[in-house]
Amino acid sequence: MKINIYQVDAFTEKVFGGNPAAVCPLLSWPDDKILQSIATENNLSETAFFVEYEDSFQIRWFTPEVEVNLCGHATLASAHIIFNVLGYTKEIIQFDSKSGLLKVFRNDNLLTLDFPSADLSQAIIKGNFSEAIGKIPIGLFKGNNKLLAVYESEQDIEAINPDFEKLSKLDYMGVIVTAQGNSSDFVSRFFAPKVGINEDPVTGSAHTLLIPFWADYLNKTELHAYQLSKRSGELFCEYKGDRVWISGHAITYLTGEIEI
Repeated sequence: MKINIYQVDAFTEKVFGGNPAAVCPLLSWPDDKILQSIATENNLSETAFFVEYEDSFQIRWFTPEVEVNLCGHATLASAHIIFNVLGYTKEIIQFDSKSGLLKVFRNDNLLTLDFPSADLSQAIIKGNFSEAIGKIPIGLFKGNNKLLAVYESEQDIEAINPDFEKLSKLDYMGVIVTAQGNSSDFVSRFFAPKVGINEDPVTGSAHTLLIPFWADYLNKTELHAYQLSKRSGELFCEYKGDRVWISGHAITYLTGEIEI
């Protein structure tokens, strides 16, 4: 079996920035064990697989350890390949996923993800969380199996140094830390050691929580965001009520072929 593979840096205009994702177009679905083995071998935060049907693409995402229900940067990377390598000519790409229908469209020189907005509720700050993250937040929320911890400043976000072993024992898939930005509306970082990702460079799915929160807090619907990982990434966001638009750039780093 031979499978084409592309590695794309998402939410950046330059290679070696943003969040790298592997993208594998398929003609049909192999056994799930093969998909997971490929993702483990790639050892990137996400590998996206998709199969084209009549009017849409079925898409799935795997970390090195598990399949996940939603991934933003790997969906952006997949759309980049579909538009720019596979020559897709329609205006909107429709993805069928475990999180429902997702859409991606060109927006000037950006690609825009149309994702479902997450519902947030307050969470209780417990000692095990504070010990794991290393700094007590000023607010804590939960949604989509993630925690959203709010801090006072961008400097707080930069300084956070989690205990990943303790984080992996929390009851949530991942933890988002966020604050207002110095040169943007908000900044964030994302940690998910429970699924094999200590720190994700740029996380589209985390912004399904971040955008509703900051849109309400700042009383604005158009938001500019940075994720403050070592690779860093820039996101242009819009709150649409039950949907969020997450826009960014993407660039191909690698083209190859898998032999199994």
